[in-house]
Amino acid sequence: MNEGKYDIIVIGAGHAGIEAALSAARMDCQVLLMTMDIAAIGRMSCNPAIGGTAKGNLVREIDALGGEMAKIADATGIQFRMLNKSKGPAVWSPRAQNDREAYSVEARRHVESQANLHIMQDMVVQLFTEGGEVAGVETAAGIRIPCKAVVISSGTFLNGVMHTGLKSRIGGRFNEPPAIGLTASLEKLGFVSGRLKTGTPPRVDRRSIDFSQLEEQPGDQDPEPFSFQTLEVTKDQVSCFLTYTNQRTHDMLRTGFDKSPMFTGLIKGIGPRYCPSIEDKIVRFADKGRHQIFLEPEGRDTNVVYVNGFSTSLPAEIQCEAMKTVPGLEHVEMLRPGYAVEYDFFPPHQVKLTLETHLVGGLFFAGQINGTSGYEEAAGQGIVAGINAALRVKGENPFVLSRAEAYIGVLIDDLVNKGTDEPYRMFTSRAEYRLMLRQDNADRRLMKYGRKYGLIPSDVYDSLLEKERYVETLSSYVDAKSVPPAAVNSYLEQVGSAPITENEKLSQLVKRQDVSLSDLLKLEYFRSDSLPMEAAARADVVRQVEIETKYAGYMARQFEEIERFEKFESMQIPDGFDFRRVKSLSTEATEKLNKVKPSSIGQASRISGVSPADISVLMVYLH
Repeated sequence: MNEGKYDIIVIGAGHAGIEAALSAARMDCQVLLMTMDIAAIGRMSCNPAIGGTAKGNLVREIDALGGEMAKIADATGIQFRMLNKSKGPAVWSPRAQNDREAYSVEARRHVESQANLHIMQDMVVQLFTEGGEVAGVETAAGIRIPCKAVVISSGTFLNGVMHTGLKSRIGGRFNEPPAIGLTASLEKLGFVSGRLKTGTPPRVDRRSIDFSQLEEQPGDQDPEPFSFQTLEVTKDQVSCFLTYTNQRTHDMLRTGFDKSPMFTGLIKGIGPRYCPSIEDKIVRFADKGRHQIFLEPEGRDTNVVYVNGFSTSLPAEIQCEAMKTVPGLEHVEMLRPGYAVEYDFFPPHQVKLTLETHLVGGLFFAGQINGTSGYEEAAGQGIVAGINAALRVKGENPFVLSRAEAYIGVLIDDLVNKGTDEPYRMFTSRAEYRLMLRQDNADRRLMKYGRKYGLIPSDVYDSLLEKERYVETLSSYVDAKSVPPAAVNSYLEQVGSAPITENEKLSQLVKRQDVSLSDLLKLEYFRSDSLPMEAAARADVVRQVEIETKYAGYMARQFEEIERFEKFESMQIPDGFDFRRVKSLSTEATEKLNKVKPSSIGQASRISGVSPADISVLMVYLH
């Protein structure tokens, strides 16, 4: 290896590693992506699906920043659905079922075709540092590679152990070895590690399923792509299917509890609270007589079906017999049993909001190493870590997303300030300003950053600016336009809304629950009016204006809350400040503040154990 050849080394080529490596390479850094298996780049370890509640928001934010996950999902999706459409737009979330093999192939194509990005198949076993900063890595093959920054995105591979019943074997994923040595190297540098657990369900043969007993779950008739750069979804969609467990299923599962690695104590790591195993469900929710099971194809040209909702580490024979009690699965053939994976992580109070570690300059953690669960949470961290690694190499100011402007900001802020002792999963309820952080406006919120760092092409950004002009034009029209009763009463009657008796502002009509701006603008009255036709012809523009008109009052209140939030965020705390100097702080606050090392009063106020009184004392001292 030539001295100084690489600026940044990314360890691990999963969803976090892909985004980190691509973003840094596009920022003109020489990047080396290290993977134990080149064929496994972008492999979907668990469910072959992207998005879902809140997770879909993360994917659209990654896309707005210039990331790749949304484009890969669009190219390999076999079913697209917008979840929660019966609720308000703050919780709408896109989800795609993907072809598992095609996703990995497409991800690898994007990585291999990227300029400045090099790939090496080997395992990193050690970091070496100089003067408190990362200086390079050493591989299992004994190769020492110098660099200026390192991003570790190791997934579930750090000292991974897989469990099925009382049988355990080392590995980070089915038929793949664990990563050995890196945890010990980090611990020697002073990092604290822990153990977490995740799991996956059995895979079954599609040909052995009785679909006549199942409830079909088709995709949306007019599917929306994930990426703002994808014009439309054109491929035919594949259905998923719904069934349920029953008391017989639960009784059969209980017969294996004495051989459960989770209940016998064989597994020490803590599993995900919000995606529990099937055995955990029937213990924690003993009053529930059934649980949903989604049967999801792993691709267009495969008979492998993913049994979503049946994650388990029970003995294989118990898994198979229990599935045969589920309607539609009476004659099912199990292709691969479910299993649990235990792996090392590093509690995230050890990183900054940039995802750079406090202990070692130039070392970044992204993904499950920080205690998160899910492809989307990993990818969101990956792009932030990649951007910041590149900025550090260039000597430029770091990039931090606040929780008021992105779900990615909420994710990282929660991890750093609250920590986690279980796999962290994103939910819309975690965001205080979720009405502002909708999936539909991610481009308007974040694409400016993607353009700033060279991750968004100029023509794409120009299209966004044009969209903004159209939104402003149509919003002005809707606010100013006065509509006579004769023009709209017939429509109002059709949708079950009260008629008007005198002229009324169009904006007031749009605020009604059952009234659609898109439908109103199709009425004859508006065709001969001064309607800005180019703006009204764009569905994305009309949707933005409708949402912002309907929820104008709520959004105004959130703007006020965000202004107060940003006031505290702007109150900076000096880097390296020793909080023990502030004698009036409580003992707990002093301990927590020195542990997390917040960079602002706002961040300090969100640390568990730091009271409002402590914040007041700190503000007076710093002033």
